Amino acid sequence: MKEKPKFERHKAISFRYHASPADMQAVVEIVSATGFFNSAEVDIAVELVEDRLAFGDASGYFFVFAEEAGRVLGYTSYGPIAGTAESFDLYWIAIQSDQQGRGLGRILMSETERMIRQAGGLRVYAETSGRPQYEPTRLFYERLGFAREAQLKDFYAPGDDKVFYVKVL
Repeated sequence: MKEKPKFERHKAISFRYHASPADMQAVVEIVSATGFFNSAEVDIAVELVEDRLAFGDASGYFFVFAEEAGRVLGYTSYGPIAGTAESFDLYWIAIQSDQQGRGLGRILMSETERMIRQAGGLRVYAETSGRPQYEPTRLFYERLGFAREAQLKDFYAPGDDKVFYVKVL
């Protein structure tokens, strides 16, 4: 199997920070193609875009879209955690399935962390499933410097724990 070429930092991709109506379909395609999320979870991902479009900054949802030649390759969604001074949630990071393994997730997270710091954030919290299928996701967070903080047993369903990570920026 031929190895996918890595992205050269900021040469092959551009970032966009404002959601558009077309992003609802892009999010559906990206999140669905991962094979990790059920239809209700895909709907939640789209709701964040809808809320951003309807309420702007007041929605509390912010985005970084990575694009190449006008195609959305991946995105993050994040926002400040209400009632905290410097903490942000990472709601979503998802990459087109044909773009995975090229370093785009790392590039996208670096840009997202930059935007969070710019907004006054010092901590980023991410949560994911404890199922074996999510082991690559957990390892991804750990490689980026996130520390595993907590685990809630059987949170999503019997045998499906919720795992919390934090990164101090």
